[in-house]
Amino acid sequence: MMKDLMGALASSTVTIVMLLLPLNVIADEKFRNNADFHQTDAKRIVALGGSVTEIIYALGQHDRLVGIDQSSIYPPEVRSLPSVGYYRNVPAEGVLRLKPDLVIASEQAGPSQSLAQLTALGIRIERVSDQPELDSLYTRIYQIAKLLGVSEQGQNMRDELEHKLASSYRFQTDQPSAMMIVMRSGKLLGAGRNTAAAKIIELSSLNNLLNDYSGYRPISAEIVHARMPAALIVTTHTVQSFGGIDALRQHVALSKTPAAINGQMIELDDLLAQGLGPRLPLAIDKIRQGIAVQ
Repeated sequence: MMKDLMGALASSTVTIVMLLLPLNVIADEKFRNNADFHQTDAKRIVALGGSVTEIIYALGQHDRLVGIDQSSIYPPEVRSLPSVGYYRNVPAEGVLRLKPDLVIASEQAGPSQSLAQLTALGIRIERVSDQPELDSLYTRIYQIAKLLGVSEQGQNMRDELEHKLASSYRFQTDQPSAMMIVMRSGKLLGAGRNTAAAKIIELSSLNNLLNDYSGYRPISAEIVHARMPAALIVTTHTVQSFGGIDALRQHVALSKTPAAINGQMIELDDLLAQGLGPRLPLAIDKIRQGIAVQ
């Protein structure tokens, strides 16, 4: 949808407000369909999903958190909370030992057997929207804010997010090429379409060279050299795995790319790079600064 809108704007000076309008309309429609999200006075909340946790903090409700999952890395102080494991593979016992009265989970959380077991034991689980689209982010903010009884703060967060995105947007007909790469289980993976990373690349006015893939796929030197990205976006975990950005730049799959040669390798923390959350405008700004887009 976003690509079609951007293509239509190629010869136009229409502002980002117009670009984002259809997404807002979609988000508003989803807001009206969220009647099942009832306010709770829960005091012991477990958050499953990095952006879920980040939104709870941004809403000023972090004092109600008693547990998080491994993808919850921002803000840094969140790491002092007990972790129940990775949100896509959460063991029921890890959640149970924290005695929560509410679990707010990404819709991607699982496995379904664990969530069903928790529900059967009387633990309230609310799954919130988590798709790689702006309207899903807006919906997620609304749902979490409503659950926590701070709908006004949620609306303010959305308004501020929209304002920052509108202020930072620049449409370019000649979009620099880019890839986002991550290290997982000792392998370099590239972010294809239908990922939050791909959406961040798109919103940064870059051309994702891996859009012919869906999801994350292993990348080889042959794949990278055939596409020669002008910019590489890498996660902090990936940089640390290689012992620093300079060591990563020398990787056989990356060293001959314009991105490595020209120093256009942009490091983002893992949640900023791979999750659509309240810091989305910051991710775009960091990418822009890294590739010197004027």
